[in-house]
Amino acid sequence: MLVMQPLQRSAVPLSSAEWTTLLSGAALWALALYIPLSAPLARLEAELSSTSLSENNQTTILVMSSLLLSAGVGVVLQLLMSWALGPGWGASLGLMAVLSGAFWSLASRADGDGSGSSKR
Repeated sequence: MLVMQPLQRSAVPLSSAEWTTLLSGAALWALALYIPLSAPLARLEAELSSTSLSENNQTTILVMSSLLLSAGVGVVLQLLMSWALGPGWGASLGLMAVLSGAFWSLASRADGDGSGSSKR
C-alpha cells in the first residue's frame, strides 16, 4: 500500500540560487515595466508642480516614486510568474519583455523616421 509522505521544507525557504533568479527576474520585470508604469505618475507630477518644493526635490520625488512603483510591480509579477511557471521561466519571460519593448521602441523610431517604409 502506498503511503503519502508530507513534503518537508528546509528551514531556509529559498536557496541562494533561487534568490538570485528571483531578484534578477524582478529587476528585468521592473525594467520592462518602468516606462508604462511611469505614465500614470503624470498626475503626481501635476500635483508636485503646484507645491512650493524646489525643482530638484520634485524631480527626486518623481524618480523615486517611479522606481519604487516599477520595482514593486516587478517583484509581484516575478513572484506570480515563478509560482505559475517556475523561477527560471519567470525570469526568462522578464528578459523577453525587456527585449520586446526595446524591439518595438526601435521599430517605432525607424517607422517615424520614414526609413522603415519603401514608398516610391
